[in-house]
Amino acid sequence: MTEQNFVLKTKSLIDNLKGICSDYGLGNSGDEFKIITQVFLYKFMNDKFGYEVKQLDKKLSNSEKWEEDIKKYSKDDYEFLLKKMSPDSARLYPDHFISTLYNKQNNEEFAKLFSDTLRDISKINNDVFSVKTEEGNKIQLFYGVDEYLRNFSEKQKDNFSKALINQLVDVSFEDIFEQKFDFFSTIFEYLIKDYNKDGGGVYAEYYTPHAIAKIMASILVDKSVSNVTVYDPSAGSGTLLMSVAHAIGEDKCTIYSQDISDKSSNLLRLNLILNNLVHSIHNIIQGNTIKDPYHKDGSDLMKFDFIVSNPPFKLDFSNWRDDVDTKENSNRFFAGIPKIPKKDKESMAIYLLFIQHIIYSLSKKGRAAIVVPTGFIAAKNGIEKDIREKLIDEKMLKGVVSMPPNIFATTGTNVSVIFIDKTNNDDKIALMDASKLGRKIKIDGKNEKTVLSNEEEELIITTFNNKEQVDDLSVVVSYDDIKDKNYSFSAGQYFDIKIDHTDITEEDFNKKIFEYKNNLSEYFKKSKELEEEIFKQLKNLKYD
Repeated sequence: MTEQNFVLKTKSLIDNLKGICSDYGLGNSGDEFKIITQVFLYKFMNDKFGYEVKQLDKKLSNSEKWEEDIKKYSKDDYEFLLKKMSPDSARLYPDHFISTLYNKQNNEEFAKLFSDTLRDISKINNDVFSVKTEEGNKIQLFYGVDEYLRNFSEKQKDNFSKALINQLVDVSFEDIFEQKFDFFSTIFEYLIKDYNKDGGGVYAEYYTPHAIAKIMASILVDKSVSNVTVYDPSAGSGTLLMSVAHAIGEDKCTIYSQDISDKSSNLLRLNLILNNLVHSIHNIIQGNTIKDPYHKDGSDLMKFDFIVSNPPFKLDFSNWRDDVDTKENSNRFFAGIPKIPKKDKESMAIYLLFIQHIIYSLSKKGRAAIVVPTGFIAAKNGIEKDIREKLIDEKMLKGVVSMPPNIFATTGTNVSVIFIDKTNNDDKIALMDASKLGRKIKIDGKNEKTVLSNEEEELIITTFNNKEQVDDLSVVVSYDDIKDKNYSFSAGQYFDIKIDHTDITEEDFNKKIFEYKNNLSEYFKKSKELEEEIFKQLKNLKYD
């Protein structure tokens, strides 16, 4: 099966699963999201298990019914096989296989059997596949389908579960486990496209466009590295983390994250499983990064080699603002904490705290890429300017790319990406204004979004990494240049002003001068008449 055909078949499977939910009244609900992601992940893990046992046991390599053949193993042989499997694969037993459930779908209480199977898989694999909360509690992999069918009759639950299991037997994932991020990102984005909308103030619910993720990763990782840490303090569904991990090599990095959203943490776990990063799942933390940062090295916060973030720009954090305004946080929030406004508390600039947290969390040779509202890069005072001053005075700024408007379909805010590199001591900073690139398209028939072509993405990446100066696109400046411009990171303020010169004859020159003199004479005459009229009117004014 070709890659394109497989993508189409997988998308069809996702559509069919969503169609079943819609038929039972669960369409576009939070419950549908939990059911779809659980069932899809169960399918993925079942087929990956089959793929691996075929690699380990040549007797099964050509078997079309490996589930039946493996049941002939002795208990000891089966356990030995499990021990040889990759740590990225879930440990399953024959009762967990999709084929087993398919053959038992006419049993009484099939919905309970299906859900108990998912819960049993969670229990057996809990140590590897659980996400943690900031308090240390574990969020298990599966909760079972019946958790979300509370208002269904037993018959409806059984029929619903049968419909789901029948969809899972028609497609096999076994041929695509050698694929990498670019392939699975397409599947992942399609899987979650209906569920990763703007949550109205929840961390990282905005979906980071793949173009921005690619640009950030390609600029951030410009040389071969290994055994490094990658962190996102507002991880969302993990688009940025996956891009950077892919650029580094999934086996050469360890992922760390924190996000306040339960939904985002579960999506990130799914993303890690799809992209061979299961070894990092235990580093996914659901919690408040700013108030209660989880990842620590002793009593201090952990320092990371690479940090990426598309933080929430504005959020009402007035309820816990004073909790972080402490002496202990004075180094972390070196530029200050936004005050609580009397009105419009939801407009509090929480992204400023994320930027400061990221700078504080960088290792000595650390690099970071952060999405910010473009207003940040040229604000004349306040916390924004204080942050920029630190990046310049301590020689940490690598450059800035201002993106086209509407690069996010969910927000009209213009955004820029600031790149930080603690080793950028060559006194060359690339500032880029890419706002004129891209083409506008309609999303869902209403929202307008700007899309960059592959050539434009490569233009941004190559120009930035090579620190090239291109008319009306990029400029290379020094730290002193930026200080002279009041620490502005806006490329436009550094572009040369060009004056177009046109050669004309002496006759044309004299003609234009004559016209200018005549025009000026007429203007001066009218100005004199207006002056006399004003004085005349002033004389007629009397005090009443």
